Amino acid sequence: MLNFPRWKVWGISLICAFFVLLAIPSFLPAPVAAQLPGFLRAIHINLGLDLAGGSQLLYEAQVQDVAKQRGESMEDQLNTDLSRNSIPVSQLAANNGEVSFVVDNPAQVGAATARANAQISQVGFGSADWTVAVGDGRRVTMRQTQAGIDEGIKQAMESARDVIDRRINALGTVEPTVIRQGASRILVQVPGMQDPEALKRLIGRTARLEFKMVMVDQLPCNTRRPNLQALPSEELPAGTCIGVRSRAMITGERVATAVQDYDDNGLPAVRVSFDTAGSHSFARTTQANVGKRFAIILDNRVISAPVIREAILGGTALISGSFTAQSANQLAISLRSGRLEVELRVVEERSVGAELGADSIRSGVIASIAATLVVILFMLITYGRFGVYTTIGLVLNALMIFGIMGLFNATLTLPGIAGFVLTIGAAVDANVLINERIREEQRRGRRLHDALEFGYREAQTAIFDANITNVIAALLMFYFGSGPIRGFAVVLMIGIITSVFTAVNVTRMFVALWVRRARPKELHI
Repeated sequence: MLNFPRWKVWGISLICAFFVLLAIPSFLPAPVAAQLPGFLRAIHINLGLDLAGGSQLLYEAQVQDVAKQRGESMEDQLNTDLSRNSIPVSQLAANNGEVSFVVDNPAQVGAATARANAQISQVGFGSADWTVAVGDGRRVTMRQTQAGIDEGIKQAMESARDVIDRRINALGTVEPTVIRQGASRILVQVPGMQDPEALKRLIGRTARLEFKMVMVDQLPCNTRRPNLQALPSEELPAGTCIGVRSRAMITGERVATAVQDYDDNGLPAVRVSFDTAGSHSFARTTQANVGKRFAIILDNRVISAPVIREAILGGTALISGSFTAQSANQLAISLRSGRLEVELRVVEERSVGAELGADSIRSGVIASIAATLVVILFMLITYGRFGVYTTIGLVLNALMIFGIMGLFNATLTLPGIAGFVLTIGAAVDANVLINERIREEQRRGRRLHDALEFGYREAQTAIFDANITNVIAALLMFYFGSGPIRGFAVVLMIGIITSVFTAVNVTRMFVALWVRRARPKELHI
């Protein structure tokens, strides 16, 4: 017990001091925290939706469109691949998720089938995402399997979650929560944002950007022609559309950057820059079509159809329309963050006012302080000097929890505060086990030093066993839970680790230093 080397004392002291230092920025007012050195300024605890107020949206994806989109994507892949391998085909089209084409040269049916098979991927346990069949001698048909559709939905939902996260973070919002719920739902929580309508406008836009050549300036929207698509336009009355070529000359996937800008008339616009492949394609197409119109299409609606005055070789384009500065900035964010591959619809909306968040913080703080004071009073009355050491350990435990959470920029929620209070109880429980074990060793007639040594050593087994089960429970809650449940689990796990550290090491260090310095003849515990 007295064998507590100097390096160990310094090591424990430095660990405690380090995490206490990390906790300080979270308690300072924002203007004061902004004056701290860079590494400390970046360390802080974020408040969750229930504490800071904000908006919560639950989206449901329209996954029935996934099969159609996968079919269109496969059509583009096949068209490129067959052309590259000099296999001429006709009637290449995607319909109801199926893709079929007719091989012009019967001698190349085998080669065309091989190229179709090359597009197939394996999903799940050896299942293919597409099947290939040959009918009527020259017609090749690709059909999606259920495993392929399920995998497509999974990928589309993961992509949607990532896109939403990037769009919200582009606003500078602190610590949004964007998580999947089930197979087709996404929960979005944005602390501090009190305008759910603005959030919905930003998230809800699929932002499918396309550039297509104009074939007919004006025609009825119900027109159906091969290789022509009739799209509504902001420049035309309702029921009248612009006829554009079905295949896009360039799409939003080639956009490298997008920023809000102004056109020659001083009106808000969006300037997009393409990647290398997109720049070459855009330059080649505009160079071959000088004097003709091309349509800028956003989510299947023509927002502008300018005339190509000259070849656009710089790899940039200015998108103008009936924008405000805010809507142009939101479009730029949408284009930078990528396209939503599925349509999302709000099925639940909730807004939490900042006043309610302040009340939650106040109630949580009062509960935490009251619980801590009662526990400290109990320990002081019951264990005297050892209760003082326990109290110091509890304070260090609390500060270390905040320090670790600040280091990882964790989000504190109301359930997280509950987890904090629970860890205080766990920390006290460990100290009670140690102190009662020391009492028991004294009653057995052991000398002072032996009672302390056996008390700490024998209590450690029970402490570790009890807290390992708590950690397992917290890990399961974190893995299977979401939102506030995860917040509770994170605080609980951190608190368990720090409580064991302070109970087993910090209080033992205090006791060892006291015994070495005072050399007491008996213990009052």
